[in-house]
Amino acid sequence: MKQQITIYDQICFTIKYELAFDLEKVMEIGIIGLPRSGKTTIFNAVTKGSRAVAGYSSKLNVGVAKVPDERLTALANMYRPRRVVPAEVTYTDLPPPPEGFGQTRGISGEYLNAIQSVDALLIAVRAFANSSVSHVDEMIDPIRDAENMLMEMTFSDIDLLDRRLARIQEGFKKAKVQDRGDLQREQDLLLRIKESLNSGVALRDQQLASDEIRRISGFGFLSIKPLIVVMNIGEEQLEESEALENQLGDVVTGQHVRSTVMCAQLEMELAQMDPQDEQEFRKDLGTIESSLHRIVRVSYDVVGRISFFTVGEDEVRAWEIPRRTVAQQAAGKIHTEVQRGFIRAEVISYENLVKCGGLGEARKLGLLRQEGKDYVLEDGEIMHVLFNI
Repeated sequence: MKQQITIYDQICFTIKYELAFDLEKVMEIGIIGLPRSGKTTIFNAVTKGSRAVAGYSSKLNVGVAKVPDERLTALANMYRPRRVVPAEVTYTDLPPPPEGFGQTRGISGEYLNAIQSVDALLIAVRAFANSSVSHVDEMIDPIRDAENMLMEMTFSDIDLLDRRLARIQEGFKKAKVQDRGDLQREQDLLLRIKESLNSGVALRDQQLASDEIRRISGFGFLSIKPLIVVMNIGEEQLEESEALENQLGDVVTGQHVRSTVMCAQLEMELAQMDPQDEQEFRKDLGTIESSLHRIVRVSYDVVGRISFFTVGEDEVRAWEIPRRTVAQQAAGKIHTEVQRGFIRAEVISYENLVKCGGLGEARKLGLLRQEGKDYVLEDGEIMHVLFNI
């Protein structure tokens, strides 16, 4: 099935091919939230970590989640390799800004720099009740918290725009006549973006041409980033989770925005169990899908990532790449020398390879296709690269 192209996909495509997007970088999701929202608990649940969750911490936590993929398991069973390497996603648990959310109009300083560097943001909002852990705003209201944090991002973008617009005004005074046209075009673009932001339209949902995307790519806007909003519920709310997720989804909308519900405390405890014990416990609870599976799946979806595979007796491996990545670019994920010496790629779908039982049989049946450097890889395809050094 062909993938739908969205505004954010267009932005990624422009950055990747025209601005030397770094394919070697592992996808990074920044986790943010109000104090005592349970964001570090969510971090532990997703990364199988054991960071301290009590009290305020100014420490930044970084962990890696192995991407669960049944296709990788099936390929490993087929080839019995020495190594099986899943794709990875980095999750960064960011401490709240010292001044707190909602205390100022916008996010600034070192905290802004930290969240600008990630590929997407996971916002933790609290729905669980705990008399020993008070809410920073006294009353628990996850919808209010989600809306406030989204508003903070908009304010930060508007503040950034205002500062840039002020510099443009100063630039007009010093600019030569032939340079004023470019400044005028940038000013018109930024004013249009600001007007849309003031109307409640996040940058990721605005209609932008390729040349306009190039102009704003280095600004570090927050409302252009993909978002995952996670409502952190208590164990006693598990039966209401579907209704709560629908309620959150009615508020958290837009392109490359997803929302979900999880009981982070329970999921953290399950993630730290022996895998077999965890599976038995989940059966008793009736919660089959773990938070790791769900959050990683949503992370892939919201950022616009897919996986391709390489297979062999030495190694079966999953590689994470942006959608619309061409074969030669994907080869660079394996090694820069493979990309540089790229001749052609042998490509087959996961379903056809499993049906054939191996690349040799697939080649005999004519299912192993020969593709050139500009072939756009689809999710789940297996690629074998022929190259010169």
